[in-house]
Amino acid sequence: MRFAPPEAQCLVYTSKEGVLSAMAHDLELQVARFSLEIDEGGVALAATFDAASLEVVTALEAGAAIGALSPSDKQTIARNIVDEVLHARRYPEIRYRATSVEGSGDLREVRGSLTLHGITRELNCQARRTGGRWRVEVPLHQPDFAVRPYRAMLGTLRVKPDVMVRLSIPAAPALGPERAA
Repeated sequence: MRFAPPEAQCLVYTSKEGVLSAMAHDLELQVARFSLEIDEGGVALAATFDAASLEVVTALEAGAAIGALSPSDKQTIARNIVDEVLHARRYPEIRYRATSVEGSGDLREVRGSLTLHGITRELNCQARRTGGRWRVEVPLHQPDFAVRPYRAMLGTLRVKPDVMVRLSIPAAPALGPERAA
């Protein structure tokens, strides 16, 4: 079974830091182009994300959306992320491959590896079925993948090295074999 936007969603949340952080915003970004494939048994899972397809959804303040960015601001921010942080021309794809999916009920342990910015690392997470969807929330430490978080104004404004990735797909497919409780 294959999933892609709009039925599937991948959001990335960034936070700001630094002396001039009051001038900036935390951000909600979305990956506009990606696909996630799950085999018939729900065990083999593979996802590919287009690094150049990151788009700014909104600015955030205390976790709530605020209408503080113009379309031009959003385009500039997205271009900076794609070109200066992710280097999408050199590393056009972000890939995840699960090596195992186990669990029962509404919870699955997913073990696998993530390739980002040319570096592959083990990445394990939990998928939780809620409201008719499988949801995964994964913190990523950008420097673990040789990604240098965005900096401006001689480093007085920075994106924190840790970002949160949230992935959501319809819960229609079985995700991994049921494990006896």
